[in-house]
Amino acid sequence: MKPSPKSILITLLLLIAMAVPSSCVKYTFNGAVLDYNVYKTIYVGNFPIRAALVYAPLQQTFELELSDYISRNTRLQTIDTGNADIRLEGEITSYTLTPQAVTEDAYASKTRLTIGVRVKYTDTRNPNNDIDQTFSAYRDFDASELLIDVQDQLCQEISKELVNLIFNATLGNW
Repeated sequence: MKPSPKSILITLLLLIAMAVPSSCVKYTFNGAVLDYNVYKTIYVGNFPIRAALVYAPLQQTFELELSDYISRNTRLQTIDTGNADIRLEGEITSYTLTPQAVTEDAYASKTRLTIGVRVKYTDTRNPNNDIDQTFSAYRDFDASELLIDVQDQLCQEISKELVNLIFNATLGNW
């Protein structure tokens, strides 16, 4: 059986990749591409809640998720001052509940929790990479459930999604 052109191409690319010597650039499965000769430190600032509706534990949940994700997926050293090679700062700008699927008796059967985060990403080595952008994510839950019963889990899930979006737009260099 003759190998397909696609399998030949994949084999060649794998051989070329193995032949290229490794350098200080880290490539990861999450898309992060950082030159660790240039980027050594990161400052992750606080993300205070500036939303009209406030759920106090959200700030800590989001900040911990962001810091943990960065330390798991990069070799950047987190420092406590703004004199880092990269700075991530921002604020939680929205925390909203909206009714979704309306039933025939005009009651909502689902409620949507949406969280928005404004991020200011500053690359002190290459200002062309700077970003000032708002990211948002949401989760729906059954309207028969009380928010207080599902809030922690929803905030954790939404924070993970937001961190993934933020990482891909900044450190992931997409």
